[in-house]
Amino acid sequence: MMQTGMIYNRNKFLQTVANRLGRKQRTTGVSRPHWSHQPQWRVFQGYSQDDLLKELKAQCPRIHTQCVETTAVELKETLKEVVDKHGGGPIVTWDDPRFDEYGLTRLLRNEWPNENIDVHIWDASAGRKNINYAEQANVGITFSDITLAESGTVVLFSGNGKGRTVSFLPKTYIAIIAKSTIVPRMTQAAAYIHEQIEKGHLIPSCINFITGPSNSADIEMNLVVGVHGPMKATYIVVTDR
Repeated sequence: MMQTGMIYNRNKFLQTVANRLGRKQRTTGVSRPHWSHQPQWRVFQGYSQDDLLKELKAQCPRIHTQCVETTAVELKETLKEVVDKHGGGPIVTWDDPRFDEYGLTRLLRNEWPNENIDVHIWDASAGRKNINYAEQANVGITFSDITLAESGTVVLFSGNGKGRTVSFLPKTYIAIIAKSTIVPRMTQAAAYIHEQIEKGHLIPSCINFITGPSNSADIEMNLVVGVHGPMKATYIVVTDR
């Protein structure tokens, strides 16, 4: 998480900007404008969680991502099946309390290792070794903190136990999505982050927006999937959470 610290030379920097704009530096009376037209809030307006899930599922094929629905009770077996279809381990995951909340701790720490499937849970004290594990992993697994139905995007808040490389260094990426985290689009995610800042809460120094496996169409507009990150991605939506 981001730590509170000192900001140096702020006024000098802002004064330089003001001088370039040809005006005095404004320190008071600045308010966010209220736009008369705000179409971004009307996308999927009034949609239920079921409606948003339907939109997310419709978007997944367009971003070359498999979407699987399950329940909290069936999540462990579903996750095992998905990992098996992707070729098994090695596996790297976040050190996230949600794995325990969703009944997956025994799978990670006992069942898979007993089956000779290597599992590495992110260890903040291990430093660079975590990245080395992620580089060698076949599957990376995280939870989605916010999920955008319009684009099929998962939003990941990094932290001490939640290394960002878990989602983009392994060959395959799996995001576990609680249905309750699905919102219409980027607008709601940005509003939530801004609200946390306004309340004085510390937010992660790194927030990742991931839309399926890596891809690029830089060369002659020909889409190539799996260019600079995971070659495949699967979203597992837990419908009763």
